[in-house]
Amino acid sequence: MASMDDFKKIELVVAQIKEVKEHPNADRLYVLQVDTGKDVRQIVAGIRKAYTPQQLINRRIILLANMDPAVIRGETSNGMLLAASDADGMSLLAPDKEMALGSIVK
Repeated sequence: MASMDDFKKIELVVAQIKEVKEHPNADRLYVLQVDTGKDVRQIVAGIRKAYTPQQLINRRIILLANMDPAVIRGETSNGMLLAASDADGMSLLAPDKEMALGSIVK
C-alpha cells in the first residue's frame, strides 16, 4: 500500500506533445518532445501501436515529471506519460478541458 506521503512525492503535470519520432531501435516506442510549461523534455513512450504521430502532435497529456531519467534502448526518457490499457487497446490520460501547461494534477 502507498501512503499519502508516497503520493505527495509524485509530480503529475499537464504537458503538450510537440514532436513525435519513431524510436530507431524499437517498433513499439516513440521518442516524444513534450512541453511542460517550464521546459521541453524528451520522453520515450510505448504507444506506437495505438497512435499515429499525427494523432499525438499538440495533444495534452498527464506527465509524471519527477522521475529519474532512464535510458530506453539508447534514448533518454525524462518522464513518463500516463495511459490506461485493456483488451481493446490503449488510451492516454488527459485533462477533459484546456488546462495551462504545467498545471499540477492533484
